[in-house]
Amino acid sequence: MKSKRFEALDARPVNQDGYVTEWPEVGLIAMSGPNDPKPSIRIEGGKVVEMDGKQRADFDMIDTFVADYGIKLDNAEAVCRMDSLDLARRLCDINVPRSEVVQLTTAMTPAKICEVVGKMTVLEMMMAVNKMRARKSPANQAHVTNVKDHPVQIAADAAEAALRGFAELETTVGVARIAPYNAIALMVGAQVGRPGILTQCAVEEATELNLGMRGFTAYAETVSVYGTEPVFMDGDDTPWSKAFLASCYASRGLKMRFTSGTGSEVQMGYAEGKSMLYLEARCLYITKAAGSQGIQNGSVSCVGVPAAVPGGIRAILAENLIAMALDLECASSNDQTFTHSDLRRVARSLMQFVPGTDFICSGYSATPNYDNMFAGSNWDADDYDDWLIIQRDLKVDGGLVPVLEDDVVRVRNKAAKVIQALFRELGLTDVSDAEVEAATYARGSQDMPNRNMVEDLKAAEDLLKRGLTGVDIVKALAKTGFEDVAGSVFGMLKQRVAGDYLHTSAILTKDFEVVSAVNQPNDYRGPQTGYQISDEKWAQLKNIRQAMSPENV
Repeated sequence: MKSKRFEALDARPVNQDGYVTEWPEVGLIAMSGPNDPKPSIRIEGGKVVEMDGKQRADFDMIDTFVADYGIKLDNAEAVCRMDSLDLARRLCDINVPRSEVVQLTTAMTPAKICEVVGKMTVLEMMMAVNKMRARKSPANQAHVTNVKDHPVQIAADAAEAALRGFAELETTVGVARIAPYNAIALMVGAQVGRPGILTQCAVEEATELNLGMRGFTAYAETVSVYGTEPVFMDGDDTPWSKAFLASCYASRGLKMRFTSGTGSEVQMGYAEGKSMLYLEARCLYITKAAGSQGIQNGSVSCVGVPAAVPGGIRAILAENLIAMALDLECASSNDQTFTHSDLRRVARSLMQFVPGTDFICSGYSATPNYDNMFAGSNWDADDYDDWLIIQRDLKVDGGLVPVLEDDVVRVRNKAAKVIQALFRELGLTDVSDAEVEAATYARGSQDMPNRNMVEDLKAAEDLLKRGLTGVDIVKALAKTGFEDVAGSVFGMLKQRVAGDYLHTSAILTKDFEVVSAVNQPNDYRGPQTGYQISDEKWAQLKNIRQAMSPENV
């Protein structure tokens, strides 16, 4: 006989997920692995000659890069001698200001900082995140993609996502050569929804840089770094090449951050027997050493690996905290889908949602997941109401705001019409009235007519050959009567010249004012300090469309 309770349990969604026991020798251990090095540092003549138990003669390229550029050496030896438990307590102690903690954490070695966060519970890490986030106010980022690479749908979805409160929007492609179309549609659609939205198109690095140089994107994120030398070599990359790429973006006024995450090295088969968190710490130190203002991390596309081992979700929170402790902007993932369980996916997100990060999701899917070309998100467009109601339940600002259906229909329709007029003015492929109508009301690409992809690809390649830039888009928008959208796109281009939004954790308001860790640093010191939801914002968050009021009963 089989227990009927266990039959019922076995049928639960959570038991469709995969789980494994720890296997440290191949890196299948979340943190505090038996083969992780012990913290140490020795400095002679201003140069690190020993780090984490390894002599300089034995350094690999990551050790060398981190030792030379990634650690503040003035007090590194003293900090390494400090008790790690005491340092962990300082991280979550409301009486120790962030500015004081950063002076300690940025002097730690990778092994030391892993040892410190290893002393903390999930709750203590969340307390630390609340204090260590670089920018005072949290925000959110969305994925805007579809399986048809349909530019009209991308523009409409971007406009809605901007209206709903996302500060950044990211797209990618199913067919690589369509990237210019998607990038332009995303940028223009976003500015229809709310001026000042930062956008990017995640594609192969040379193409992504080209799109940015032309003014079709405002930031970059998919500049991946890894924690072992063999994984770097697999991609024909080094920390120095990534640093050079970062400088290319910065030199043209493009905000950028690196991407990393626990599990990538073990997934690639080159974990060298180290824990996932230790290898991720090396990635974060590379990011700091390369001069990038921030990082997208939180396992990201490798989330299924740490999620399968004990403590893996805790390790993801730990890596987010390490990023913040190194004074980096943290876009804390919560993007890639990883579980069949609704309960588990919400639990995974609450650790960033409740304390708030610079970007709670680095990819909340603004489309139904069947349209998400980043392999599906932990949250999608069908979850908007759940997210809003959880914000309301907990009195937490998760970066989204309630909207009315009429307003969503209005901005989607306008974005579709803007793309129709823009494509006509630039001599690109035709956008029909039927496409505009469909995009106005569509849930996803299943509600959209098909386009002639061959013609779209030809036009996308042609616009690059013609040398079109963001300025040409501004001129075309103005000529077609959409002066307000032209002004917003031009406002984004002007930000590239000023360069102020290259500062850590920078976002833009609808008036193109920069909000960053420089002019809005996180000053949390306990109750009623740091970021507080204003009365006006709370009134907005409370006012969900489902709530009945006495006047309407």
